[in-house]
Amino acid sequence: MGENQHVVPDGDGWAVKGVGNSKATHRTDTQQQAIDFAREIARNQKSELFIHRKDGTIRDRDSHGNDPRHTKG
Repeated sequence: MGENQHVVPDGDGWAVKGVGNSKATHRTDTQQQAIDFAREIARNQKSELFIHRKDGTIRDRDSHGNDPRHTKG
């Protein structure tokens, strides 16, 4: 499995960050744009996607690992 991806608030926009990375992989204006970008990375790396709220708490998790019981669309 690859590096888990997080969609996190970033100033007035949103950022995609891999676990342990100090810098964002990608920045967007909307959360949905960041989710779409991060989901593609998670699918390619067979990893987890964590979607955070503006306050930083996790609102959703999307697994793209090898276990089909935990994989979403």
